[in-house]
Amino acid sequence: MAPAPAVPVEGTTCAIFPSDNVWHLNVSKLPVIARSDVWKRAMHARRTFLHPDFGPTSYGIPFDVVDASHADSSVDFQYADESDAGPYPFGSDIHIEGGSDRHAIMLDQDTCTLYELYAAHWNGGSPTAGSGAVFDLTSNALRPAGWTSADAAGLSIMAGLLRYDEVAAGDVDHAIRVTASCTHDAYVWPARHAAGTKGRRCPPMGARFRLKAGFDASGFSPDARVVIRAMKRYGLIVADNGSDWYFQGTVDPRWTYGFVDQLKQIPARAFVAVDEHACRVAPASGVFAPGPHCPVP
Repeated sequence: MAPAPAVPVEGTTCAIFPSDNVWHLNVSKLPVIARSDVWKRAMHARRTFLHPDFGPTSYGIPFDVVDASHADSSVDFQYADESDAGPYPFGSDIHIEGGSDRHAIMLDQDTCTLYELYAAHWNGGSPTAGSGAVFDLTSNALRPAGWTSADAAGLSIMAGLLRYDEVAAGDVDHAIRVTASCTHDAYVWPARHAAGTKGRRCPPMGARFRLKAGFDASGFSPDARVVIRAMKRYGLIVADNGSDWYFQGTVDPRWTYGFVDQLKQIPARAFVAVDEHACRVAPASGVFAPGPHCPVP
């Protein structure tokens, strides 16, 4: 059975990558990886609950929808050797994430091209950033091996953000970005970059965790159950270093405290790490393919 079409971003016709992209892989039937318990211990899963790293009124990672008429800028990158040259539709009107990471995300709705910056500064028209990546949302191509992006794992940030529009529609059809305080200096598909330690007890970038099927969601609100269902189907992908079990969403004034407080009741111990290697078609591609060792519902 072909995967269902990916859900487009509100106000656009752009889906975040094709439906056969690994971000949309249903991992509910994949085998548990042998190092699951080791990784969970490194992430303090026994005593930790998930933390939604977003909420009212302007907490989270912002993004801006632009069109082809938006002015482009050349950005001076600190890590130019692993950044896409651009140009980027970055300007004084583009929102930048608060805090030290200063992510800026721009979605061109005319071309369905995604532009992402890390450590972005407008500087009065002389923009700089730590790193930057450009993604054709109609393509499954991954970044070159060993390249970062605006994220430590070399992945798209936007692909893993929880969005209000999809929760309200009752259909979160992708994995969600999560951080870990300790990551191994290695990466697994679909990640392309590592930024961790030599300790193998820690999960690598790209590690995927699935909420156990038996987790009881009956006491949660309908909107929270939408997210729980996504965590059971698509899971969480380790995409950056940060606080354990913090998962990210977009800035949206429609998030409510009641909603995010419910998500804080999901225990990390209810997750397992899964092995998705057998679903990979090619190392440089995000395409997944069902098979005998990649059971996809």
